[in-house]
Amino acid sequence: MSTTTEPVKLSESAHDFIDEAELHGLLDRRTAREELSAVIAKSMAKEPLSLAETAVLLAADDEESCQQIFEAARQLKRDVYGNRIVLFAPLYVGSSCTNDCLYCAFRRSNPDVVRRTLSPDDLRAQVEALERKGHKRTILVFGEHPSYSPEFIAECVRTVYSVKVDRGEIRRVNVNAAPMDHAGFATVRAAGIGTFQIFQETYHHETYSQVHPQKTRKGDYLWRLDALARAMEAGCDDVGIGVLFGLHDWKFEVLGLVAHALYLQKHYNVGPHTISFPRLRPAHGVKIGEKHLVSDRDFKRLVAILRLSVPYTGLILTAREPADLRREVLAFGVSQIDAGSRIELGGYTEAGDAQVMEREQFQLGDVRSLDEVIKELMVDGYVPSFCTACYRLGRTGEHFMEFAIPGFIQNLCTPNALSTLTEYLVDYAGEETRTAGMSLIEQELQRLPEGKRKADLTERLRKIRETGARDLYF
Repeated sequence: MSTTTEPVKLSESAHDFIDEAELHGLLDRRTAREELSAVIAKSMAKEPLSLAETAVLLAADDEESCQQIFEAARQLKRDVYGNRIVLFAPLYVGSSCTNDCLYCAFRRSNPDVVRRTLSPDDLRAQVEALERKGHKRTILVFGEHPSYSPEFIAECVRTVYSVKVDRGEIRRVNVNAAPMDHAGFATVRAAGIGTFQIFQETYHHETYSQVHPQKTRKGDYLWRLDALARAMEAGCDDVGIGVLFGLHDWKFEVLGLVAHALYLQKHYNVGPHTISFPRLRPAHGVKIGEKHLVSDRDFKRLVAILRLSVPYTGLILTAREPADLRREVLAFGVSQIDAGSRIELGGYTEAGDAQVMEREQFQLGDVRSLDEVIKELMVDGYVPSFCTACYRLGRTGEHFMEFAIPGFIQNLCTPNALSTLTEYLVDYAGEETRTAGMSLIEQELQRLPEGKRKADLTERLRKIRETGARDLYF
């Protein structure tokens, strides 16, 4: 993958769609309570919000209005996704990087970070460790370096899919890597990935230039902004966007994310599959200003506002956040979290190494095991899910929206969530987690309407428990 700035082909629709004057103008507006109620009503009808409507939510900062937004986000999450929470784990493959991003421990000028790229055998060992814990979904993370070519990334994806330990397997591999040209995205897609995730980091042009002081591809704002459009044109119909909150004003960044989602929907008939909203965390050898750090209160607000603004986009809450805050924010519309995560190279087999800090991109806030997280989720009434059915049945991109927009996705996802949870409980769970899980599954079955779907699901759960059947999905 090129790290120079010679001309390359952008997408057919390529242009800088972030109009800062417009966004700042929207943020300067005042809003009336009647206007807030009308915007929330539109969200509850599961209609995406415009930039101006999102700005109404951002302007509502009194406590009564915030509580109104929080409750609406809770209800919308229940209406669209039910009480499921999808689980995954990140797997860092390489920390070599040609960039010098000021916020990242992997930046090229940091002399203290340990540079490492997992060998095929190292990668297999990490996947085996994940599978022994019960993981079924992972996202591979790569630095931006010529050695991490599309061919290399595709081979890593194929390696992950090839690893099977007892009943364990990774059924879906997502990718977080540098932007590519059309051919590169097509190469990675052919390996069978799920979502290709690229964060803009910040949508504010001046801040983007300040935190990316390099003459490499990462320093080219439009090249990065246009990346997921190229991915879609290359056939990657599931893409994920995000920013690193703390680099610039959080309200501006929320509008940037919504603008990006609307742009993709307009030009490619489907918005992003996921939005991520990590906050700046301490990182080895990194010092950055605190002017735009996001408070816990505002973090809750931005999650709830994103839920209302983009009703059918999955929201990913990462283990950067502490466990107590994650528990609270889950209710505001989150649909995916990582659990049992290690972000140092080789961390799933080498945790406790004296050089852990020198091998991490940033510090995690939630270091609990997968089993601990699952148990807490169930205590709080959530159904942990490892489902990957949509990706293997072609319910992606526009097809996913066809199922999701009418609300039918819950009829497929809840049964699949219960199936994958049963697999976890039988194969990997601790005794307390297994007991709590089996009780939760019985409660969920009682809530399902009588009929063929419930009968089929009940029989599948029996097969998983009693016959060793696995990977049964609707």
